[in-house]
Amino acid sequence: MKAMTMDTKEVLAALSAIAQESRLGIFRLLVQLGPEGMAATKIAEQLDIAPSSLSFHLKELTHAKLITSRSEGRFVFYSADIVVMNGLIGYLSENCCGGVPCGPVGCGVNQARS
Repeated sequence: MKAMTMDTKEVLAALSAIAQESRLGIFRLLVQLGPEGMAATKIAEQLDIAPSSLSFHLKELTHAKLITSRSEGRFVFYSADIVVMNGLIGYLSENCCGGVPCGPVGCGVNQARS
């Protein structure tokens, strides 16, 4: 799956959207579920979020383009947009190690936590 190229404004919107506990939980749940996603009612049940609050959080995640929605009958299903997620990760890591390909060990992550 390819990553999209994101500009600073898009990255800030995405980071702002997931910088809240409920929205981060929703996004992580939807990432786990993959493209099939989950109905809003089930998300509310799974994460114990009031429907009115869930609606607000889903709107914020949709506005940041981190999730998409589709209607099936009278239900609205939400899915994480993996291309956007990969674009965000790519933006955050594109200059890692001065552009030299590396992994977590090469970046000194393990040494920094020791």
